Amino acid sequence: MADRSSAEPILEVTGLVKHYPLATGILFKKQVGTVRAVDGVDFALARGETLGIVGESGCGKSTVARMLVNLERPTAGTIRYKGEDITRLSGRALKAVRRNIQMVFQDPYTSLNPRMTVGDIIGEPYDIHPEVAPKGDRRRRVQDLLDVVGLNPEYINRYPHQFSGGQRQRIGIARGLALRPEVIVADEPVSALDVSVQAQVINLMERLQDEFALSYLFIAHDLSIVRHISDRVGVMYLGRIVEIGRDAEIYDHPTHPYTQALLSAVPVPDPGARARRERIILAGDVPSPTNIPSGCRFRTRCWKAQARCAEEIPALAVPPHLGHLPGPAAHPSACLFAEEKQVVPPETPTR
Repeated sequence: MADRSSAEPILEVTGLVKHYPLATGILFKKQVGTVRAVDGVDFALARGETLGIVGESGCGKSTVARMLVNLERPTAGTIRYKGEDITRLSGRALKAVRRNIQMVFQDPYTSLNPRMTVGDIIGEPYDIHPEVAPKGDRRRRVQDLLDVVGLNPEYINRYPHQFSGGQRQRIGIARGLALRPEVIVADEPVSALDVSVQAQVINLMERLQDEFALSYLFIAHDLSIVRHISDRVGVMYLGRIVEIGRDAEIYDHPTHPYTQALLSAVPVPDPGARARRERIILAGDVPSPTNIPSGCRFRTRCWKAQARCAEEIPALAVPPHLGHLPGPAAHPSACLFAEEKQVVPPETPTR
């Protein structure tokens, strides 16, 4: 895939935070803690680029996605679209921006209203933004969108239950394209689909990106899918991005121990390569977002952890001892002991 990461940023996220109060009681609620779902996320999305965000369930990926399309309000931080902080907007100004940042949801079975026809579902954005399409032109536009995503335009009067999962996701994509947005936030758009259908939807999204000059934020937990579609990849753990770089940098030269552990679990078709590869089994579970470890939040599961890791929060930056190196080894990683090669004693459980 061509490198588009050096293009002009269309979306910039700085210090993004989302905390939820944890309360008990029915009549008289008392706050007993805070769920730190997203706890300081920074990234930029270039024009025409696909940035993949990966991580375990509960790491905050979907919360980031919902904040980008204003389904959630950030606790702190900024989201800049073309240089303007959209977290401070409201009313007509926010409505205008939301037209240009659309979302494709994870589950095609629950994200489409079963009581609405396909034509009504895809054309619904025109009711909110009537200036985009005059009423007399909407049916033609909806049929054109059905054709663009590979569905028969004559299906315009059918209902969601008359389509397969893959076809429903195509309808969701068509709805996302209705307002001609510049940014699509895709929250695990193929995770509910069969493997064969996943490839078809991914190929469709790549074609549409070129055809409509789209920028994608692609959220998923399947590392192989993310590598296929992404120009750059960010790895999230417990509310923060711990490593980010071009796809080859992340997949071929991971420097953060969490990224190394994730990649060691990716299936390898070659039996010989699979036998030679070292599998990293992490000890323990992901800590609760209500009780984040001090210092490095990955230290409780990391085999490289030292006393310093409990005292210092590592910055997402190019490791100093790798900064002088050219090529893929030198990319931002939030680890005090980041290195290109994983260090795990053979046949020894990790911790």
